[in-house]
Amino acid sequence: MDRRQFAFRSMNALAVLAQITRNPNAIAEITPKFKKESAPLPPQLMATGRPPVAHRTFISDAVEESILNIKGKIRNPQLATLFENCYPNTLDTTVHLSQRNGKPDTFVITGDIPAMWLRDSSAQVLPYVQLARKDEKLRLLFRGLIHRQANCILLDPYANAFYATRRLGDFASDLTEMRPGVHERKWEVDSLCYCIRLGYTYWTVTGDTEPFDSNWEQAARRIVATFREQQRFKSDGPYRFQRSTTMFYDNSPNRGLGNPTRKIGLIHSAFRPSDDACLFPFLIPSNMFAMTSMQQLHHLAKDVLHDEELAKGAADLAEELQDALQKYAVMTHPTHGSIYAYEIDGFGNTLWMDDANVPSLLALPYLGYCNSEDPIYRQTRAFVLSEDNPFFFKGVAEGIGGPHIGPGMIWPLSIIMRAMTSDDEQEIEHCLRMLIDTTGGTEFMHESFNAKNPSEFTRPWFAWCNSLFGELIVRISSSHPAILERI
Repeated sequence: MDRRQFAFRSMNALAVLAQITRNPNAIAEITPKFKKESAPLPPQLMATGRPPVAHRTFISDAVEESILNIKGKIRNPQLATLFENCYPNTLDTTVHLSQRNGKPDTFVITGDIPAMWLRDSSAQVLPYVQLARKDEKLRLLFRGLIHRQANCILLDPYANAFYATRRLGDFASDLTEMRPGVHERKWEVDSLCYCIRLGYTYWTVTGDTEPFDSNWEQAARRIVATFREQQRFKSDGPYRFQRSTTMFYDNSPNRGLGNPTRKIGLIHSAFRPSDDACLFPFLIPSNMFAMTSMQQLHHLAKDVLHDEELAKGAADLAEELQDALQKYAVMTHPTHGSIYAYEIDGFGNTLWMDDANVPSLLALPYLGYCNSEDPIYRQTRAFVLSEDNPFFFKGVAEGIGGPHIGPGMIWPLSIIMRAMTSDDEQEIEHCLRMLIDTTGGTEFMHESFNAKNPSEFTRPWFAWCNSLFGELIVRISSSHPAILERI
């Protein structure tokens, strides 16, 4: 079953949630709360789309307090409702917290797909990390997810998505080394980066070292080793992937190895964070993310694990990646001059585009690779937000999509990230207005929407985008509160 097929309406998707939470009785009670009338309520009468309290999968007092506080600062009632719906959506609908071997264990589904992506699960919960300092329940959630991700990496560092239990599922017939517990085995550099980002951010915010046990240390070593394998200096490495499908972007060329490269020190990625196959294996945003992740792992290894060998290994790899990026990542575009390429192969071939999924070129300051005022980033940003980017679309809104859904479909992730990486209040306000106007009457974010008709959208239950929108509003309330007072 292809990920594109999961464009369910909310009522169908809730059956997945019941399966994960083992509470089938919840469906009948939650469904009426999620059902939307054909015509949305007027903004002044907007009703919340959250499930009843008794059927939320996780409740954080700190998050609820934050919702009340920030809603009071929002003048626009539709935006206030959108924030209240979206910000807690991960906690409301996708979290299963339990215990495993005496430690917290957190499994986080993406929404309407009953599996946990390393990328999505990290991104889904990071908007709450600042609140974890004052909420023990949130700390348990983060500890449990860090533990769970370490176990996933030790099961298979090349897999991007996992099941809650050791079983085979939708993609068991893929031509790769599928193991019980793996949902999908698309090698994506960013998957492992997100696990480091989650752990590092949690530690720097809370000072809590409990999740970083010997199991996590072993997983961190596996991450460095996998990145080293995929530099492919000594061999092509063990990973191959092929799928019997008509979808071009669901397959890896060259008998599952990817297109040829010149070995220049960058890490090969078979797939993008969209889960689409790379054309050229050196995916620049993911390698930039890997560089910052290795810097973060250096600090964790040195100051938390007290593992000097791992700390040095991470620092050495970060330096190698940065050297290669400085030498090869900046290319000369025929219109925009010196900008960051999206993908390269080391032979001089370049893919000029950006994709909505993060890591992206647009998101580089958000990921900590560069400052938003960096001149190369500014020129790159101008390119990706122009029609020279083949996946930048305009209609009733404007934004970036990607091959995963196809032409004309804008991903709200890109509009959110555009606002996240801007200090221009007019641009931020423009992004907010587009987001308010393109929910298709659901008052939730989606995977994508038709640029000309936002009532046509994919994935009405997409928790990453919902939570990221909430993070955007929290940031604006702190850095640009006047926007919320006038929009």
